[in-house]
Amino acid sequence: MTPDHDCKLCPRLVTYRESNRRAIPHGFNAPVPSFGPLSARLLVVGQAPGVNGANTTGRPFTRDVAGRLLYATLLKTGFSSGTYEERADDGLTLHDCRVTNAVRCAPPQHKLQTQEINTCRPFLAEEIAEMPNLRVFLAIGREPHEGILRVLGLKPTAYKFAHGAMHELPNGLVLADSFHTSQYNVNTGRLTAPMFESVVGNIRDLLQSLRA
Repeated sequence: MTPDHDCKLCPRLVTYRESNRRAIPHGFNAPVPSFGPLSARLLVVGQAPGVNGANTTGRPFTRDVAGRLLYATLLKTGFSSGTYEERADDGLTLHDCRVTNAVRCAPPQHKLQTQEINTCRPFLAEEIAEMPNLRVFLAIGREPHEGILRVLGLKPTAYKFAHGAMHELPNGLVLADSFHTSQYNVNTGRLTAPMFESVVGNIRDLLQSLRA
């Protein structure tokens, strides 16, 4: 489900990881494992760890702007409890929610190559297979949206990415879309906190209706 600590599958990412181990000796600098219980009904999927965020802390979406909005919203909507302090040992607990990335290693300049995305896809597929209660995906950006569909054997062209969309998939799962919670999107106003809270709130309402 998670690549080995010294995974060698993607040479370019291995070289970058080794350079980060020298530049950020206190960092995690390895494939970043998922966060949250396998029993969760919601799986949040990002694209890849940020070098100064998850790559350094060892927890997805931790210690960057994208994570601040994500975890603040999960706290507000009841998917987590505790305090988010931008470190893996802050005691934050996820409830009915798991957070991961489609690619587990940080890429140079935040840019992935197609081969790297394809190579890491089996790890996401394995993770999905090990979540027996999974009902909803939340794709943080277009790339995770397409990656999830490909893992499920579905064509991305059949499910157009759109912020706030809730795609009903043939297997009974739901794919929810959000613009990425990146610093650029937040700073430019393309994605606001209320916009993101609306998406996560709709997921919460859906899961509550399924439990009723």
